[in-house]
Amino acid sequence: MPRLILVRHAKAVDRMDADDDFERGLTPRGRYDAADTADALHNARVSVSLALVSPSQRTLQTFIAMRDVLGSPAFEDPMALYHASPDMLLRAATEALERAEAVMLVGHNPGIGVLAQNLAERAGRLQDMPDGYPTSAATVFSSATPSLEHPTLDLIVNPKA
Repeated sequence: MPRLILVRHAKAVDRMDADDDFERGLTPRGRYDAADTADALHNARVSVSLALVSPSQRTLQTFIAMRDVLGSPAFEDPMALYHASPDMLLRAATEALERAEAVMLVGHNPGIGVLAQNLAERAGRLQDMPDGYPTSAATVFSSATPSLEHPTLDLIVNPKA
């Protein structure tokens, strides 16, 4: 059964502390939260066969902080995922689910959070979603088909809760 894991990047340094947005790395708390999210996914027996990761510094560092705990899945970092719209993220996810059983998508708000909310609404679980889709949040959806037309919301990880 196809499974999609959506992850917002962990807490990054302030925009004023980086040369540009693309190069913003994680704070120490961000590294800790990313590891906690990975542990929660691992403890829930969530596996990942392919990760799609925005190529920004903070998303790559989030994935690296999670990678070993999640079994070192293969990953791709297409530039199209950097601040992508929810529609673009959904298109990338459904295409990846055609070739991999369990896809993790690590991205940015508002796109990743809106996509998670949209899929939660399709699953009839919008009321369970965390407000604003905080940093290091993760949601796990499964579906009978890669199209994610009728998903089930299997898990919500909110390190801020």
